[in-house]
Amino acid sequence: MVFCFDIGGTSIKYGAAHEENGQIVFDARWETPTDAKQLRGPGIENKVLALIDELRGQYAPDGIAISTAGMVDHLSGAILYANENIPEYTGRNLKQAVESRFSLPCAVENDVNCAALGEAAYGAGKGADSVLCLTIGTGIGGAVILNGSVWHGHSSSAGEIGYMPLNGSAFEEQASTSALVRNVAQRCGEQLDGRQIFARAQSGDPVCTDAIAKQCETLAQGLAACICLLNPAVIVLGGGIMAQSDYLRPILEAQLKQFVNPFVLSKTTLRFAELGNNAGMAGAFRWLQQSQP
Repeated sequence: MVFCFDIGGTSIKYGAAHEENGQIVFDARWETPTDAKQLRGPGIENKVLALIDELRGQYAPDGIAISTAGMVDHLSGAILYANENIPEYTGRNLKQAVESRFSLPCAVENDVNCAALGEAAYGAGKGADSVLCLTIGTGIGGAVILNGSVWHGHSSSAGEIGYMPLNGSAFEEQASTSALVRNVAQRCGEQLDGRQIFARAQSGDPVCTDAIAKQCETLAQGLAACICLLNPAVIVLGGGIMAQSDYLRPILEAQLKQFVNPFVLSKTTLRFAELGNNAGMAGAFRWLQQSQP
């Protein structure tokens, strides 16, 4: 039994989980506001410790697994950098705090890496030797899984493809959900969210249909660059709008044919994320397993 946490700027998802027949099973799952602006980094650390204390009254954990926003030293557990979404988080060390307080093994990893590791271990990337995972949302997060482990790169920034330059600006400035929302607003004068844009596109709205098609074209260009470099067996796409897989798959597959060598593309499987909001906790669970001697 492991306590799993997924710390974001808005909410903390947490649960008690174990592995059964090669799958992660959540015996219980909860969610609470992060209150990041009020609590700030030190307060969030104390909140997590208090939640662990509370859960230990019901369960006997073997360890604590934490997925968190921010740049993370995955070995020491220190937060190397966090933006203004979680003030005073940089420099906190959740692994050290948990192990000191509870004498339990703890592993901490970046949330995007955890989501990718979770999908590779238990979800859409299961069984593949190499997985590129993208999360399409406010920005574009990315992570690379090789032979079941996160590939961190030289300075722990591998997979940060949202910052990749493409057509004169960052990839995420053109292909994220934020970019889609902005493009639709500029063309029709309405502020619609992703769900509303897809609903209108499915009803035949030409502005929304065209905006999604253009987003998919740019997304395919970025994916093509990644395929050329990494040659992954599986690409997993996650994030809110990727739940529209039936609508997006044929468009993306058609666009990828324009940019990727046909032989390479035939060996690359496009999949959509399966674990939903549990992906980060599932990946943290697997990272705890991998980090134990």
